[in-house]
Amino acid sequence: MKKRLLLLSVLCVAGVAAAERPNVLFISVDDLNDWVGVFGGHPQCKTPHIDRFAEEAMVFRNASCAGPVCGPSRSALLSGFMPATTGLYGNSNNMLDSEIVQKNTTLPEYFSKNGYLTISRGKIFHHHTTENGSDAGHWAFDVWEKAKGSGKPDPAQLNFRDKGIVNGKKLENPKYTSSGGSGFAFGPLLGGKEGTRDYETARWFGQKLQEDYDKPFFMAVGISKPHLPFHAPQEYFDLYPLESVKVPEFRMDDLDDILDANGKKAFKPHVDFLWCQEYGVMKEAVQAYLATISYADECVGVVLDALAKSKYADNTIVVIWGDHGWHLGEKLKFRKASLWRESTQLPLIIKTPGMKKRQDCMRNVNLIDLYPSLVDLCGLPEKELDGKTIRPLLENPEKEWEPTVTTQGKGNHSVISEKWHYMTYARGFEELYDLENDPMEWTNLVQSNPEKAKAVIAKLKPYLPKHDANEIPKSTQNKSIKQMDVTIKPRRDLMKLK
Repeated sequence: MKKRLLLLSVLCVAGVAAAERPNVLFISVDDLNDWVGVFGGHPQCKTPHIDRFAEEAMVFRNASCAGPVCGPSRSALLSGFMPATTGLYGNSNNMLDSEIVQKNTTLPEYFSKNGYLTISRGKIFHHHTTENGSDAGHWAFDVWEKAKGSGKPDPAQLNFRDKGIVNGKKLENPKYTSSGGSGFAFGPLLGGKEGTRDYETARWFGQKLQEDYDKPFFMAVGISKPHLPFHAPQEYFDLYPLESVKVPEFRMDDLDDILDANGKKAFKPHVDFLWCQEYGVMKEAVQAYLATISYADECVGVVLDALAKSKYADNTIVVIWGDHGWHLGEKLKFRKASLWRESTQLPLIIKTPGMKKRQDCMRNVNLIDLYPSLVDLCGLPEKELDGKTIRPLLENPEKEWEPTVTTQGKGNHSVISEKWHYMTYARGFEELYDLENDPMEWTNLVQSNPEKAKAVIAKLKPYLPKHDANEIPKSTQNKSIKQMDVTIKPRRDLMKLK
């Protein structure tokens, strides 16, 4: 009886008339890993707004991305098709160049096609530079607003690897500099939060949530932090006194047991990690990431507070998601773009109308599942996609569930279950970790216990993609054009798309 009541109170939104369909508030937080307070990834992280929201929502503790880089992750989520299906493996692959995307509606387009007003500001689709300007996914929404804002880093506290600047000082003959514009920079901004891009985006949505609409809405809120550079107003850095900041645990021999097909080390320490070690700024980098998370949380809070004060509060599905994880020293690495758990795991929280009490789901879900899940929850016609609806887990978070897959480039995949994490590479080597006993993934069982690894891998391999699509050719880029690509139509003809 209890499960039946939960089903009725939480998921009564499906199968209703279009005028009664729930609204969707879809909040993306760029490069946000599991350090969010409720997820416990870092003991010091302060995210009061997201934590408060989670107290009346479903917290998915083992959510993964389809691809551990912004472009592939977002392209998969928004198209509904995995990288191995579309050939969208990297940030330079524009999803509009994929044949399957050309024939199918993206997530917001499908909602627009089925009677929703779709509204967006901030980063939802990955921003691509094209031959004629930029493509930010403006073509996928009924209402699209470019994110605007300003903010200058405090030069006295700036760290910037490309420029050889450490704690505001320009080094002589610095190591690990880059002319390619890595963007690895961090430190406080001058001035407060007013006028900064994400805060202004949040306030814009706050105003939108007070307006009247004659149809249900799908609002896509794009928060750009904590993406590099790690800049936020000083007040958020002050939350984390530098002397007390805790740096993630790592082992300098962590890569020694990951060997390629020739028996040599498959990976080297990442340049950002080496730079932080060389100049002793690991704490500063971690402090800056924590600060930008707290700033992003404040922006999310502005939107959530506006929803709570609106007439839409009781009939809106809210989804908060990060697009992938982020390394801050683990595996001797910074950034993302790996198959290790720090890069593939992300925060995902969903609240449907009627939810009043937090529940935790430990099952391995994937961002690829959000498209079919929202279609299901809003009672829209079913669409054939790579993911599957997680509505059954919203009804019963302990329901049995299959492992999930993350792809990093053609032929490189990981299979993640609640106990095991298996990785296979196009270069001909593998990794396997026991997540229950080795959550930091320090012991590669392929090397330390090959017989055990062989037996486990045999059970996980069937979940790998059956076919790897060829990579879509990288789009021609012209970064000198700062405006939107005018050759891309404002809207696609949705009636011609599946």
